[in-house]
Amino acid sequence: MCANVFGVLKSLFGKPFDGGKRMDHGGPPQQQQQQQHPMQQQQPYHPQHPAMMRLYEIQREVASLGPQVCTFSGLQNDREYKRLERELTRLLLEVDQVDTEGKAELQGARKRAAQEVEGMLRYLEENATHPSRLAMEELSREARRLVDEGVVAPQRAGGAAEISDELVDALQELILKLTQVKTGGRVPLRKARYRALTRLCAVQDVIEGRTQQQTLSLPLSGDTHEAVHCINQVMVKVSVARSQLVALLMGLSGRDSCAHLSRILTEMLVELDALDVSGNAAVRNYRKQVVEEINGLLKHLDLEGEGDDTRRYDLAQNNSIREIEAVRGHVSHLRGEVLRHCGMGEFSFRPKAELQSLLTHLDQVDTAKNPCIREARRRAVLEVQAVITFLDLREALARRQPGPAEHPSHRAVWLVLGSLSDLQAQVLCFDGKRADKSYMMLEELLTKQLLALDAVDPQGDEGTKMARKQAVKFAQNILSYLDMKTDEWEY
Repeated sequence: MCANVFGVLKSLFGKPFDGGKRMDHGGPPQQQQQQQHPMQQQQPYHPQHPAMMRLYEIQREVASLGPQVCTFSGLQNDREYKRLERELTRLLLEVDQVDTEGKAELQGARKRAAQEVEGMLRYLEENATHPSRLAMEELSREARRLVDEGVVAPQRAGGAAEISDELVDALQELILKLTQVKTGGRVPLRKARYRALTRLCAVQDVIEGRTQQQTLSLPLSGDTHEAVHCINQVMVKVSVARSQLVALLMGLSGRDSCAHLSRILTEMLVELDALDVSGNAAVRNYRKQVVEEINGLLKHLDLEGEGDDTRRYDLAQNNSIREIEAVRGHVSHLRGEVLRHCGMGEFSFRPKAELQSLLTHLDQVDTAKNPCIREARRRAVLEVQAVITFLDLREALARRQPGPAEHPSHRAVWLVLGSLSDLQAQVLCFDGKRADKSYMMLEELLTKQLLALDAVDPQGDEGTKMARKQAVKFAQNILSYLDMKTDEWEY
């Protein structure tokens, strides 16, 4: 849309308006003039015409607002949205007030200018009310509720917040859901998702750091050294600052600002640096730990402009993503070869060692704590594991030699596993969408296999119970993999 906006602006205002040569759309200018009687031909309007001059002035204002509209990532109730909407509405009214003197060419220029402003207004509204944008806001609102109840409110009430594993797990789940929100490639939506993720990940980092601090045997006794009392006081301030930082990151603080909190933390560092802790290793180490915690909080205070740089949320050129994509390309090649050999009845091609090395490679990819890169890596790992489990099951089926004493229920489980192996081969090579008939057929067949496993009666046989449990998990993993292949996730 941004490219389209500026493309229309260029076509509309990029060159001087010179009457019929630029404004008429019925054919080449020369042909149009030949069709007109000489007395009926209109004189072209000079760029200095008052109406044209006014349209040029409005165009300059529209062009200055264009980049802001195309990258706005907020909601309709945001102050910036209201400002942009107000400015564009004003420009639309000014376009409408341009006096065209009843001339068709001037009316055409004014109409196209009005359509351009209307298009920008529409683009602004569409992004602010897009279902994906609203989904991001809903997830952010839930995160704010969790953080407010678990961290901010207890601190404001004068108590100490006890960080529970449930809170940490809930935040991690929200981060995962945010990474899976689709943006359709829209710059404002990508930017909004990135900004929400960076703040939530920063909160997660602060909270996890706080969880670790709860296990430290600090503060030290004031009798140890005269400087300990001062460090203990700073530590109390750090605890308060930590909650303030969390509130700032989640938009739960109406009065404080990142700059104000940064000054407070910097003053704490200066105060600690002025202490004389020479000759006492325990106190010196204590001060070091407090300084490290303050520095850890300071690094999260530069998020005000986070997401303004396109390179931060457009990960196509990210080196880690490139590594992951290279691994995925290799996996795709190996998967194709495995399926080709299996289709020919050849089971000698088993590149499991190569696949395991790819898992090791993925484990070493630097995600820089970026949840989108983590999600990309997780998906690549699942792609590798899907091929490995396919090879393992095929190998197990080929080695299987059932005896006459095999329990009937156990044999029934193996029959289902054989069907699941064939279905997994189809899932591995599936490259469609959820609306495709082949997808719905695979989903239905896999569900039927789950029902078949559910109908197996172990009759008290422990081996059958274990085999059925593993087969159910295997079928569910295939369904999850099929779902992942068709969820149209993006970086």
